[in-house]
Amino acid sequence: MRNKDAFSGCHPAVNFTYFFLVLLCSMIFMHPVCLLISLACSLSYSIYLNGARAARFSLRYMLPLLLLTALINPMFNHEGVTILAYLRSGNPLTLESIIYGVAAAVMLVTVIFWFSCYNAVMTSDKFVYLFGRVIPALSLVFSMTLRFVPRFKAQAKIVSSAQKCIGRDVTNGGPLDRLKHGLTILSIMTTWALENAIETADSMRSRGYGLKGRTAFSIYRFDRRDGYMLGFFMACGVYIAAGAASHGLYWQYYPRLKGELGGLFTLSLFIVYLALCSAPLIFDLTEDRKWKYLGPTA
Repeated sequence: MRNKDAFSGCHPAVNFTYFFLVLLCSMIFMHPVCLLISLACSLSYSIYLNGARAARFSLRYMLPLLLLTALINPMFNHEGVTILAYLRSGNPLTLESIIYGVAAAVMLVTVIFWFSCYNAVMTSDKFVYLFGRVIPALSLVFSMTLRFVPRFKAQAKIVSSAQKCIGRDVTNGGPLDRLKHGLTILSIMTTWALENAIETADSMRSRGYGLKGRTAFSIYRFDRRDGYMLGFFMACGVYIAAGAASHGLYWQYYPRLKGELGGLFTLSLFIVYLALCSAPLIFDLTEDRKWKYLGPTA
C-alpha cells in the first residue's frame, strides 16, 4: 500500500537534513517575510500530513498561543521609538514592541508546526538508523522519548475510561473526590511508564543493542532521487547561509523597524527559502498527481 506522504519514503538522511535546515532557519531568521513563508509552509504541510485534525488543533490551541505570546511582549518590553500610548504603570506602549511580540509568536507557532511534521515523517526507526552506530544510547533515548508521548496519551485514555466505568474518573464526585481520582490515575500511569521502561531496556539488552559489531536490519536505500533532493536541500541551505552572512536577510525591530525588503538579491533569498520550505509539499502533490493519473490504468 502506498504511503500517503511520498516524502516520508525518501532516505532518512534526506528527511533529517530537511527538517534540520527548516527548523534552524525558522529559529534564526526573524525577517517578517521569512517568518510568513515558514509559517505558511509548515501549516500547509502539517495539514497535508494530519488532515483536518491539524486545522482544528491550529485554531483551538495555536491561535490563542499566538495571541497570548504577542500580548506578553509589549507588557514587559517597552523599547522602540514609536509610542502609541502609556500604560497605567507609566511605561510606554510602542509599535516596535507589539510587532516584535507578533514576530516572536509566529516563530514559536511555526517551530511547533515543523516539529509536528517532523514527528510524522521522522519515525524512531529512522532516527536510530541514522545515529544508532554513532550515538547508540542517546539515539535510543531520544527515539523512545518521542515515542513515549503519544503512547502515554493513548494509555491515559484507556486508564481513564476504565476508571470511569467504576465511577472513579476525574469527572465523578466532588472536588476532593476528583483530585483523589486524578492522583490514582496518575499513580497508575507512573507505574505503567516505569514498567514499560524496564521491559524496553530488557528487550534491547537481550537483542544486544549497543554491543560492538552488532548488525542492524535496514530497508532504506539511498538512490538517485534521494541524491538529487539532498543536493537541492544543501544548495538551498548554503545559498541562504551565504545570503544571511551578507546581510541579505537583515531586519531589526529596535529601536525602529529597519531591514532589507527590496533588491534582487534579497528577493532571490526569499524565493530560495520558499523553495526549501515548500519542497516536501510540492513533491507530495506531484506524486499524488502521478498516482491519480496512473490509477485508472494501473
